[in-house]
Amino acid sequence: MPKVAFYTLGCKVNQYESDAMAELFRERGYELVDFDEVADVYVINTCTVTNEGARKSRQVIRHAIRKNPDATVAVVGCYPQMNPGEVLKIPGVDVVVGTKDRHKIVDLVERAKRDKARIVDVEDIMKVRTFEEIAFRGYRQRTRAFLKIQEGCNMFCSYCIIPYVRGPVRSRPLESILREAENLAEDGFKEIVLTGIHLGLYGADFKEGPDLSEVVEELSKIEGIKRIRLSSIEAMELTDEFVLKLAEIENFCHHFHIPLQSGSDRILKLMNRRYTTSEFEERVEFIKKVMPDVAITTDVIVGFPGETEEDFEDTRRFIEKIEFSRLHVFKFSPRKGTPAAKMPEQVPAELKEKRSHELLSLSKKLEKNFREKFVGKVVEVLFEERDKDMYFGHTGNYIKVGVPSGEELRNEILEVELIRDEDEFILGTLKKIEQ
Repeated sequence: MPKVAFYTLGCKVNQYESDAMAELFRERGYELVDFDEVADVYVINTCTVTNEGARKSRQVIRHAIRKNPDATVAVVGCYPQMNPGEVLKIPGVDVVVGTKDRHKIVDLVERAKRDKARIVDVEDIMKVRTFEEIAFRGYRQRTRAFLKIQEGCNMFCSYCIIPYVRGPVRSRPLESILREAENLAEDGFKEIVLTGIHLGLYGADFKEGPDLSEVVEELSKIEGIKRIRLSSIEAMELTDEFVLKLAEIENFCHHFHIPLQSGSDRILKLMNRRYTTSEFEERVEFIKKVMPDVAITTDVIVGFPGETEEDFEDTRRFIEKIEFSRLHVFKFSPRKGTPAAKMPEQVPAELKEKRSHELLSLSKKLEKNFREKFVGKVVEVLFEERDKDMYFGHTGNYIKVGVPSGEELRNEILEVELIRDEDEFILGTLKKIEQ
């Protein structure tokens, strides 16, 4: 049986696509092995959001080639979509596929091996208007299941290369979404995370059709699906009507990941973000009013060109005011091909490092404050992994919970009484197992 190994860089969408491609190989008789093992085929699903992502992609490609010089090496995703020529310069790469036609990956790999030829399948993604379906069932690398329902982005933030490598907005038909969700429920998954490149624009390309709230509502009716979560959504797409609809859906998780990027209105304008801090705050206040237990996590970029100490302090103060439950902090990385890469007043690396460290420290404080609000309460936890004598999982609002247990709890939803905060998680005790 031939062996195939995957390495995935970047976002949750990439992970979904890697899992789907892995299933295609399994269906054709391949054994999936760890990337550090000797394999007959290596598939590297790349990222090019930052220069670091592209560098890491090249590093992983070369690692695979060294591991087995006789293997067929396929490089797919955003990096070859943006720079197929750079990928082809790496000796040992056999197949190059962009952000389309990944459903052909097994055929392309086998043709390259049979014909001893290099195959390049990279199209002009800006001309693509339909959602590429690589739906699957079976192989998943985790307890919760990601379900991709949308592709592409039309927003063109000044720092972001994604619209150029993922193309315009394309939405997946509702019937296809429900079919995959039903398969997931049959396979035992209890939580679905809806994901896409710009999730909140789901349905924007339909002349007539469902919007995101209708997708969530229909998914909530599927027997066996106990939780539905959104991966990431923009603040201005969380309208009053949308939030109120979600609040009425019993198995919708009260957790939103809403990218902020900066707490300075001047920097937001330079970023081409389409909201002000006051508009962002108004959206968050409404959500918290409707869902008092909600967790709101966010992304922040430090060191954007022209970011002064005053801009950074505005960001820090705004973060404290909003009381996010967690921050994902990114140091600005100029990406060739984006307007921000050419902007003056690039911030020195050491200053970006300092600001990143400050916000990461603030994030730990905010996380602890949020967790401590729930000490003493009884909540439902979906358990995911064991570490020695502790089993860990997450609440609906994404608090990490650990309980002492020698039993197998994976993929079980259990009632847990939260006892005390343990810095990285809340310690709890089991109440009862869901029937």
